[in-house]
Amino acid sequence: MTILQRGKTHLISRLKFLTPLQRFNHTLTKEGLKSPVCHEMGRDLLAQQRYVVDRSKWRKVNARYHGITRSMIPDAPWTVLKVLRVGGFEAYLVGGCVRDLLLNRVPKDFDVITTANLQQIKKKFHRALIVGRRFPICIVHVKGSVIEVSSFETSAQQCQEKEKVLLSQMQRSCDEKDFLLWKNSMQRDFTINSLFFDPFMNRIYDYANGMEDVRSLKLQTLIPARLSFQEDCARILRGIRIAGRLGLSISKDTETAICKLQSSVKSLNKNRIKMELNYMLSYGAAESTILLLQRFHLLKIFLPFHAAYLHEQTDEVSAQGSTMLMKLLYSLDKMVSSDQPCDCSLWVGLLAFHQALVLNPQDAFVIWAFASILYCGTWQEGVKFARENAKVEGRFVPEISGFSEIKSDEKLAEEVSQLASLVQDAVNAFTDEISLSESLSRYLDPPFDAFVFVSKKIGEHATLLFHMQSCEYRRESFKIDYDLLVKGDLYETRFVLGKVILKTLSGGLVQGGKEIIKEELKVVKENHEPTLSDLAKDGRVVKKVKEHVLLSFDEQKIEKVKQKEKVKMKCSSEQNINSMKEKVVLKDASMEIAKKQRKVEEKFCSPLQESDKKEVVVGDEEHQHRAKKHRKMVEKVKRHEICYKETINSMKEEVVLQDAPMEIAKEQRKVVDTRQVSEEKFHSPLQESDKKQVAVGNEEHRHRAKKHRKMVEKVKHHKLCYKETINSMKEELVLKDAPMEIAKMQRTVVDTSQVSEEKFHSPPQESDKKQESTRSYVIKKRKSHLM
Repeated sequence: MTILQRGKTHLISRLKFLTPLQRFNHTLTKEGLKSPVCHEMGRDLLAQQRYVVDRSKWRKVNARYHGITRSMIPDAPWTVLKVLRVGGFEAYLVGGCVRDLLLNRVPKDFDVITTANLQQIKKKFHRALIVGRRFPICIVHVKGSVIEVSSFETSAQQCQEKEKVLLSQMQRSCDEKDFLLWKNSMQRDFTINSLFFDPFMNRIYDYANGMEDVRSLKLQTLIPARLSFQEDCARILRGIRIAGRLGLSISKDTETAICKLQSSVKSLNKNRIKMELNYMLSYGAAESTILLLQRFHLLKIFLPFHAAYLHEQTDEVSAQGSTMLMKLLYSLDKMVSSDQPCDCSLWVGLLAFHQALVLNPQDAFVIWAFASILYCGTWQEGVKFARENAKVEGRFVPEISGFSEIKSDEKLAEEVSQLASLVQDAVNAFTDEISLSESLSRYLDPPFDAFVFVSKKIGEHATLLFHMQSCEYRRESFKIDYDLLVKGDLYETRFVLGKVILKTLSGGLVQGGKEIIKEELKVVKENHEPTLSDLAKDGRVVKKVKEHVLLSFDEQKIEKVKQKEKVKMKCSSEQNINSMKEKVVLKDASMEIAKKQRKVEEKFCSPLQESDKKEVVVGDEEHQHRAKKHRKMVEKVKRHEICYKETINSMKEEVVLQDAPMEIAKEQRKVVDTRQVSEEKFHSPLQESDKKQVAVGNEEHRHRAKKHRKMVEKVKHHKLCYKETINSMKEELVLKDAPMEIAKMQRTVVDTSQVSEEKFHSPPQESDKKQESTRSYVIKKRKSHLM
């Protein structure tokens, strides 16, 4: 009964919601949106529909299952997350960075959202600044990077009117944390940007079926697209930028809303428009986003001249990719990417260069020389490079009038300077409405809707790129320095601009002297090669090189079970393989041992011949003779050591001077030092007997000193002799390796291990006794001589 009552109440609530919505649709078709009552009623109903809690879409996914790990998060955002988490606040990665990680792409930036308010965030970091009025955020500078940190509290303040509706729909079983995340996700622009990632728990939170849209590469809004774009028309440009960069298909609801509300983007701030266009053209997706802007009639608002050019070329040329503008943008996309962007002056200069060629077609060789000077940095090297490598792959109309390589240096310099001045005039069309109106007269009839969003400061910087008189900077390396490029360095931007033009003219194969520029082409992850016909078919913009496939949530469970079974099968197979390997190893070891045993048996267990027996007998005799010699030498060494110790000790005793003579010497030294002795004793005139005693004492002291020095020299000499004799005796003791091995082999055959030790420990012979007696006599004689 309770289940039926719940179902009944839920059905009644749904019917109550559908009844006014149907009434609104009826009045909408009857009266239109001109009625203010109808307009307010529709807005309220759409807002109520927006905040319907649909828990069937809520998902919590393990990030590791989709290949997201801690190593993918740079140090700067990780530090911000860690500081906030240690401070007792919840912190998550949110928005485009989670989407890009799922697609296995490098995120442009990492945005953080936390439960702390903006003032608490500012206190946690040394370099933090709160910016923004409508949507305030905290800009945190950490480890050379800038991280945007927003607060749940700020987003909650934006929808205080809807708070009562949300609390009434919130069920008791719903967690407050989930409700907070869901409420914030519903404030975002697209479903693919409404994902939260908790790197500490390694979990992705999805409350709007965003994972499914990422898997299917689909762009759609969280609420009805028309209402979403009315709230913030900048979402139109953001959606085109995301679709162009990631190659997303746009939903029908979003397409119709963009077409109907395209004019609303004029109300945006010019700085905001410039920022969005810069994101489109400077991050490796210029070609695809330009085609999308042309498809939704937005290009005629921001770049009306190039929109008219593409419209004319579409009628004349079937393959849109063959136009020079698309080739230039394609070459630019090959050199920049989301993690290595360029400054906005580069694409402004590139578009101005193309506009100048359309208005004033030039000779191909002049364009080659112009681009070569930008590329090489100097006039001489640029002209030389152009003369050696000038060629044109394909014919670009109306930009190129012909190709004449035979030109003098003076004529070429004049024409290149003229082209540079034309490009500088074309830059003014991006900053001045009057100049833009003059250039539009080629395609359109007045009056013109000239809209300019590029600031004069950017225009002046782009104009400096084409001051050919200042091209006297010789490059040492022909590799792009992206740190200088993103800062808008004049020489680096000029070099990349020349490189883009040369690759467009030569079809991507430019070779100059020793430097092969083809190898400098950066392989960008986002490889875009769209055509206008493809855009008309299915709304896809980018030819995908490699997609990161995301599975639906029902398929995930099945795949997990399959993976577990595969792991079990792998483990069991690995165990079987290891056991088989061990058996094979044991078999191999046993086989090797058996082979060795057979070899030994063949060598030593074969019946001995008569010649072998004779050799064995001779070997035994030689072995016994060497053993006797060895014993004798060992005994000699021992005796010699004993004698040496005795002689050393005796010599030390003789070296020691007697105490009395030493005391006399000391007293004589004291006599010389007369400061501490009384004058009566030593300053009296010496007697003759005293003089004789002093002279005798001095002679004895000198004699003993000489004796002492001789004894010390003898001891040193004896030590050296002893070391030499010991070394020579050791050398004699070392037996040769080959005879010893033969002796060992013979011992194994004859089995000499049982030979008694009496043979080797026999008492010394008569000759040994004679040698000992002579040694003892020599030692005694030495002692008597020393005494």
